Amino acid sequence: MKHLLAIRDLVPDELRRILELSEAPYTRALQGKGVALYFEKPSARTRNSMEMAVFCLGGHPVYLQPAELGIGARESVEDVTRTLACYHSILAARVFDHKLLEQMAAVGAVPVLNMLSATDHPLQALADMLTVKQLLGRIEGVRIAFIGEANNVSRSLGEACASLGAELIIASPAGFGFGGPLPAVTQVVDPAEAVDGADIVYSDVWVSMGGEGNDDRREVFAPYAVDEKLMERAPKAHFLHCLPAHRGEEVSAAVIDGPRSAVWRQAENRMHTARGAMLWMLEQTQ
Repeated sequence: MKHLLAIRDLVPDELRRILELSEAPYTRALQGKGVALYFEKPSARTRNSMEMAVFCLGGHPVYLQPAELGIGARESVEDVTRTLACYHSILAARVFDHKLLEQMAAVGAVPVLNMLSATDHPLQALADMLTVKQLLGRIEGVRIAFIGEANNVSRSLGEACASLGAELIIASPAGFGFGGPLPAVTQVVDPAEAVDGADIVYSDVWVSMGGEGNDDRREVFAPYAVDEKLMERAPKAHFLHCLPAHRGEEVSAAVIDGPRSAVWRQAENRMHTARGAMLWMLEQTQ
């Protein structure tokens, strides 16, 4: 049985296999089977992409909220996991604490898929890599500039780049980078330095998961807005954003709505790579 909790759980060939399955013709691998989708944190893209991915595989998605499960309160994590395994072939969860996913996976009753945690967002990284491959025809040797706070999105993106031979440069204000080094990830403070020569420019909201309510960030992050002037430093680069986006903050409307933006292809690929991830998990479980 294989779980997918973080990109670092995958060896390069496994990551490549998921991307291959993401572009393969649809199969009915989940025909007559259920997939539990547990959401502690709501998301338009994650819910719609996951439900449609399950549907495309012939399965039945069941959306679950914390009040319905009482996980860790009304019932233990282990008992909830075992119960859901009675009905579902895959348990997918979008949670705050990554340790909750590890507890679910440790039960060993059903494959567990991380739809997001405070530390990791593997499904987003898979969609990012597929989008880069489609835009440039390759992943190896691609230079990606991530402008903003080092967070769960950029961590998973960095791990995917390290696995597949791409280069990630993260530009963050002092104090908002990763506390330590990551393989194949370069951390800088100057956004212009990151963008120079980039094939992809990637932006995210200024307030990441867990930082809600901190309005003081706007002044700190103002120099990190991706606008036309910054994009001029990489004249052939495509623009990506994991969404939701705030036009006039981390990205200008002219960039995200412009001809070099691939954010809607990137959003659609969330569905395709979710399908690929689940197919890969089923392959490992058979």
